[in-house]
Amino acid sequence: MYKVMLVDDDYPVLELLSEIIEWKQLGLTLQSTHENGANALQHALNEMPDILITDIGMPKMNGIELTQKLKELNPNIKVCMLTCHNEFEYAHKALKLNVQDYLLKDTLNPKDLDGLLDKIRKNLDEENSKKRKESQLENIVERNRESMKRDFLRKSIYQQIYSLRDWYDEAYSLGLNLKSSTYIPVLCFVQEYQAAKESFQSEDTLVFSIQNVIGEVLNNHDDGAVHFTLGSKESFLFFSYHSTLKADSYGKAYECIRKIQNHVSKTLNISLSFLIGELIDDQESFQIKLKSLLESTQQRFYMEKATVEKKRHEESSRESLFEWYDEASFEIRQLIIAKDASKVKPVVTKWIDVFREKQYSAEIVKDWVLKLLLDLKVKLKALQFFGTKSSDEVLHEEILSIDSLADLRIWLIKYFEMLLLAVNDVSTQSRRKEVIEACKYVEVHLEKKITLDEVANVLYLNPSYFSRLFKKEVGETFVEYVTKAKMTRAKELLEQTTDSVGKICERLGYDNQSYFIKVFKNYVGTTPIEFRGERKQAN
Repeated sequence: MYKVMLVDDDYPVLELLSEIIEWKQLGLTLQSTHENGANALQHALNEMPDILITDIGMPKMNGIELTQKLKELNPNIKVCMLTCHNEFEYAHKALKLNVQDYLLKDTLNPKDLDGLLDKIRKNLDEENSKKRKESQLENIVERNRESMKRDFLRKSIYQQIYSLRDWYDEAYSLGLNLKSSTYIPVLCFVQEYQAAKESFQSEDTLVFSIQNVIGEVLNNHDDGAVHFTLGSKESFLFFSYHSTLKADSYGKAYECIRKIQNHVSKTLNISLSFLIGELIDDQESFQIKLKSLLESTQQRFYMEKATVEKKRHEESSRESLFEWYDEASFEIRQLIIAKDASKVKPVVTKWIDVFREKQYSAEIVKDWVLKLLLDLKVKLKALQFFGTKSSDEVLHEEILSIDSLADLRIWLIKYFEMLLLAVNDVSTQSRRKEVIEACKYVEVHLEKKITLDEVANVLYLNPSYFSRLFKKEVGETFVEYVTKAKMTRAKELLEQTTDSVGKICERLGYDNQSYFIKVFKNYVGTTPIEFRGERKQAN
């Protein structure tokens, strides 16, 4: 409903019009009534009406002055003035203010005012309908333009350009005058992307929202900066570069970038980071420098949240991340076995800090994490916790799609917390509690000698009964299960450490190295030394 403000210094008139007009039937609501223009103006500053009905001659501020001030604040406000015969000169001024109509108080008929208000409401409906259609059309045009910019950007980066003339003309039509100007290219990318995407209904909505906010900031930037979206995560900004001493082009670009960051964070609760590239001034440098920014995956992976950096040469640690694998694998297994959710964040943060300190390549970090989680799935299945439903392919795709260390930390915390929920759920519902406890005992005490009688005693079960129960539930004897677990662990230690075969034999609770080698060969098909050699060749 449209809001109406009624202003008249004659209280009986205010009372009469307030009560006699059927506001709701006209599709209107009486917002407020006032006895002078000054009071009405003060109220309108907090709640602007759609329609103003005002007397002309009033103390403190007359109707003409009130109309002028409200028209300055809201040019679309509709005004109807009440006047006496001797105020015709005022009424003439009112017409110049584009007042919809004026009525003479002496002959005022409420039905005439009803008709006028109905006419004003219909005019407002038509205007609003027209505005909606214009806005929809503008959105379509803008979306088409954004689509053209995206297609141009992708073509310019990934395809061979056959007609330079056409390319320069198209760039110019989209806001880039590369024939006579130089630009600073800046890669803009969404951090914590998965969390950002979940806050919006779709990727298209996310992209459109970011485009709008960046567009608003650039409209107030007086240096002709342009924004091109590449995909749901990445886009490019191009800032004009001037080589004079007075023009601090990089400083202006940095200032604008910070405004974009703050505005996007405030309005959308999304974190953006920016990577500033080398100058571009033609088609060739445009393609080369943008590709270079997109390929800076190492630098982007380790960038802190909401930061701005200049592109630099990428270097990765030469140390082997897999030297840490055994320690990390053990900590994660203990975390799951203990089912302690409070330790998830500290454990994950510890290893994220190791990655950040050592600056391992992003690819190696993701491979390391993927192997850790796949091995964990096998361990959980062996521990009788659950049969994992998510495929290895899905896990692989999710980890590969992570672009930053901050995203990886959030993803891992969420993954382990969900994993613990599943483990707790199965543990409380399972009818094989004794078997689960036995498997957990084996995992915790894997590096010592384990006997069936020892575990049965811990579980307060008869050894014979426990042996039959375990074979029935697991499908193999307890001794076979322990041997398999120890051999799996032996393979891990041979692959991930430089410990000697003798030391690994001792770590797994075997007194006789020859017997250990024999068991390993029966289980794996090769001796421990042969297995380690094969793994080194494979890597």
